[in-house]
Amino acid sequence: MAGSVLGNQFVISTWGESHGQALGVVVDGCPAGLELSAEDIQKFLDRRKPGQNQYSTPREEPDRVQILSGVFEGKTTGTPISLAVWNTSERSGDYQSIADIYRPGHADYTMDQKYGFRDYRGGGRSSGRETIGRAAAGAIAVKILGQLGISILTYTKSIGPVSISSENMNPEQMKESPLCMPDKKASEKAEDYLRRKMDEKDSSGGVIECVVSGVSPGIGEPVFAKLDAALAGNLFSVGAVKGVEIGEGFSAAGLSGSENNDGFFMDADGKIKKSSNHAGGILGGISDGSDIIIRAAFKPTPSISAEQKTVNKNGEEKIISIGGRHDPIIVPRAVVVVESMVAVTLTDQIFAGMTARMDKIKEFYK
Repeated sequence: MAGSVLGNQFVISTWGESHGQALGVVVDGCPAGLELSAEDIQKFLDRRKPGQNQYSTPREEPDRVQILSGVFEGKTTGTPISLAVWNTSERSGDYQSIADIYRPGHADYTMDQKYGFRDYRGGGRSSGRETIGRAAAGAIAVKILGQLGISILTYTKSIGPVSISSENMNPEQMKESPLCMPDKKASEKAEDYLRRKMDEKDSSGGVIECVVSGVSPGIGEPVFAKLDAALAGNLFSVGAVKGVEIGEGFSAAGLSGSENNDGFFMDADGKIKKSSNHAGGILGGISDGSDIIIRAAFKPTPSISAEQKTVNKNGEEKIISIGGRHDPIIVPRAVVVVESMVAVTLTDQIFAGMTARMDKIKEFYK
């Protein structure tokens, strides 16, 4: 299976299936000397692990990470870092009844058409558990970016029809919200909405927003390797993502040029700044020094217990009601996945950009 490797300088390769023995990632291109422990990575995995509240799957997995290579005496060695998480709560029998049935909203049909075979145990590689490797790699990327003064704030912006308010925005509230919403009132409304969907044997989608601060201008390429193109493409690689916006996004289509353009000015320190940020921190595919603002839209969880029409592998029409353990909403557990993909992408782009100017190469070499 191709397509499991991402990046050019900071390269990640995820592996494993949802009901196999383990899942993980190999990270190649991490510089030597970065302080790194299993606990650094575990913090990210804990943010996405199942069974934390009534809005996530009851599958109870500790998702404890093991560092198999690339770290010695608490620091990275510059060699590939291999990370593994062992599955301990597989219940493959939950899926036996749908081994030949195509679940609506899932990759069952397309995987069968591509390979002539599919791992029906929770979706195999197309399962949300594949994102364990992404989150583990993201923990490393975030540590690298932190060394460069770059910080990332990621949160749930909306669930179903409920959106957070900028007036009530409080990042500390995310710690209290089971939905990772930085707005207490919106979180309570969204929880009520989700409970109704669950009572109806249904699910919900939502939007995750990511704000990156501290990125210097000049990161990214002007044509095919644009920073915004890389961010969008890598976020689209997350299974449930159906839309990506940067800055004003689709709203920009309804604005005039004078409304959408960001003016420039000189600040008190003699640095060039923007008077607004409709572009979301990226101009011409290159970072402009302001906050990078990106949003990812997630579809509703396709595994629902309400009855749905479908067919089996033989083309026979069936009615399906999906049992097993599933999230009524993917968004809260995907917040750390979005953050990880953004961090991995930025790290790769920053490393690649280090060779863009001869004067910088000379400076580094000397």
